[in-house]
Amino acid sequence: MRIVVTGGNGQLAADLVPLLAARHTVAPLRHSELELRDHDAVCRRLDAERPEVVINTAAFHRVDDCEREVEAAFAVNVFAVLNLARWCRDHQAQLMHFSTDYVFAGDVAAARGEGDLPGPLSVYGTSKLAGEYLVRQTCPRHIVIRTCGLYGHAGSSGKGGNFVETMLRLAAERKPIRVVADQILTPTATVDLAAKVAQLLETREYGLYHITNAGSCSWFEFARKIFQLAGVAAELSPTTSAAFGAPARRPAYSVLRHDQLARLGLDDLPPWDDALARYLRGRC
Repeated sequence: MRIVVTGGNGQLAADLVPLLAARHTVAPLRHSELELRDHDAVCRRLDAERPEVVINTAAFHRVDDCEREVEAAFAVNVFAVLNLARWCRDHQAQLMHFSTDYVFAGDVAAARGEGDLPGPLSVYGTSKLAGEYLVRQTCPRHIVIRTCGLYGHAGSSGKGGNFVETMLRLAAERKPIRVVADQILTPTATVDLAAKVAQLLETREYGLYHITNAGSCSWFEFARKIFQLAGVAAELSPTTSAAFGAPARRPAYSVLRHDQLARLGLDDLPPWDDALARYLRGRC
């Protein structure tokens, strides 16, 4: 297959592109190579590439910045996504698009399945949910993937690293570290997400999927496990979301249930702490 991957310099694309390139013709496109908010530019570039599959990993995902830059968040996470969906619809191509656990309110302490009602608390979550709806309404051959707590070896140029690297850097600087203990999630390694994406792509089973590593923890427990597995001493203490005072509200419980993967017999992702240990062993 001919595949275009947008957001080609992001941490997910860094694991996904080489994996797909082993079997397919893959063109990773950076933001500098394709302005997704420009419909005409999107059409010209995709007309030239002629992909059978477009995988959109690009997003405005600085959650707190989205609260201040609402128009930018919707331009990237909604209207740019619609440009891709329209091109894929008109050319009978498949669109794979990534969304987030932040589409849920997190007011129920239970894992949420694909059929559960969303209720985002932030501009970021709202924009990502709107993008989902446009993909699902516009492009018949779509796969929308919600995921959670991503980290990968490539980091993310737009976010200045990932949570694991940030924790290790703060520990090395001997700074006191406060991490929220009242937000529960599933940290997910991009290498494991990429492997499942490649597998799902071959099925041509379209629809909405939740894909994360297995299990759950709080951000505080995630940080504590990072230091434990890395053998690093850190001045770590728990805090609350209210005390931390981030501009954007986060869901208190955003663990995702993998009902659609289970239906296909593909719900076999490793536990989050095993994935973290593997990530730490592989650090340069």
